[in-house]
Amino acid sequence: MKKYMKLGIISVFAISMFALTGCNEKKGADGKITLTVWESTNGPDEFIKKAGEAFEQSHPNIRIKFQNVELGDSTGQIALDGPAGKGADVFAAPHDRLGSLVTGGHVLATANPDEIKAKALASCSAALTYDGTMYGYPVSAETYALFYNKKLIAENEVPKTWEGLAKWTGDFNSKNPGKYGFVMNVGEGYYTIIFTTSAGNRLFGKDGKDRTNSNINSASSVEGMKFFQNLHSVLPVPSSDLDTATVDGAFQSGNAAMHITGLWNVVPFEKAGIEFAVAPLPSLPGDSTPASSFSGTRAMFVSAYSDHPAEANEFAAFLMSEQMQRLRFEITGAIPSVNIEVESPYIKGFMNQLEYAFPMPTIPEMTMFWEAMNNASKNIWDGADVKTELDACNAAMLGK
Repeated sequence: MKKYMKLGIISVFAISMFALTGCNEKKGADGKITLTVWESTNGPDEFIKKAGEAFEQSHPNIRIKFQNVELGDSTGQIALDGPAGKGADVFAAPHDRLGSLVTGGHVLATANPDEIKAKALASCSAALTYDGTMYGYPVSAETYALFYNKKLIAENEVPKTWEGLAKWTGDFNSKNPGKYGFVMNVGEGYYTIIFTTSAGNRLFGKDGKDRTNSNINSASSVEGMKFFQNLHSVLPVPSSDLDTATVDGAFQSGNAAMHITGLWNVVPFEKAGIEFAVAPLPSLPGDSTPASSFSGTRAMFVSAYSDHPAEANEFAAFLMSEQMQRLRFEITGAIPSVNIEVESPYIKGFMNQLEYAFPMPTIPEMTMFWEAMNNASKNIWDGADVKTELDACNAAMLGK
């Protein structure tokens, strides 16, 4: 009896000390509230630190504490750390994880949705709406487009169609041994999804919410991915040698005339001395407008486990102010989530492509898309049967 009682006293003491420790971390000895913010490195971290300093000046009772948790890891980590009382108050995540975050009960609804929707780009507010409710605060928008090296291809030569791109690439390759007319990461569903979008075909239906039919193996998708497979004739390289690092490197070294990528590569390409420009994607066979790309919204979500949700919402909303959006663009080069003008020779190309982009679906099934479509894309590029691969991709996403 005495042994159990002693253990009980120790346990109570330990719990009490844990509670006090947690309290001290959230509210310091100086009485300030500490908001822990998760973000990625290589730019976003610098932005959060500077935005935190600005926020603290107008909110002397609040301290912003940055912690590095990469964008792709935050959804899984908040599910583990949040209930344990050691997660973030505010964290960055891509909008396609919204379904998992909401159904898991990990995030709070946007505190002032009407105000935020009025301020944000329409595509961003739509991307963060789940079952009619808005969650999070958009801080940047993104899509990808066609980069071209101005020393290797003139502006008036940039193909408007994928058939034209294939022809131009074939001619260029024959005249320029050791260089490539066109490169792209052929094993990433993020990019290869464009070949499934002809005639308005969309992943998980028009609004991205059809949980019974992914459309990834529709007749339109099959035909589009067959065309994708045929591009192997002008880019005769196995998928294993067309990963992101390799294709980025080919363009960055001046050995590729055209490349599909996003704003995140502007700074590296500029530093490499490449004279380039950005244009919308070529149109798919049978279409007359640029091929549809995925659009993404990077958002700051308020954790459902935060001890200070009001302050956390206020800081997240502060990141959408015009001043902070300009600061974020200066640091990261990402497209602002609000309608402001920024100085960049490349923004116009991305904004033009955004007109034809569609938000990545947010339903929980989307979490299965990436691995399934990546595998299918690699196999198709390397010669596998298109319909078989897309059927397997569909089954993986729908749990069949």
